Amino acid sequence: MEFQTPDTIISELASVRSEASKGVDALLECETEVARLDFEYSKCQAQAVLDAVGTALDRQALATLAAAEIKFELDLARAKLNRVKAKLRHLQDVQTNIQSQARMVELTYKTAGVGR
Repeated sequence: MEFQTPDTIISELASVRSEASKGVDALLECETEVARLDFEYSKCQAQAVLDAVGTALDRQALATLAAAEIKFELDLARAKLNRVKAKLRHLQDVQTNIQSQARMVELTYKTAGVGR
């Protein structure tokens, strides 16, 4: 671990805050994409069931096949959303770590030269 100065700590906190701000925007974008794809998937599957011919089981299987590509896109969008959420949690942990370092640096400066 390298020596932390107040300036480096302030710089790191600003960097984390900037990344977290971008993450919030990315989170909204991902949630919107998941909602759109979820709607599209449900609509596609329902329409495929209505259009299919055969037994109920056959119609359901055909609907699943017809909506498979959208389902795959939805799954990828959910994975991306989970990644953004994990990154935001990580940034929160990093921020807490940096704040702890800031407190240690503050105490070091306050106690420097005490007892001499």
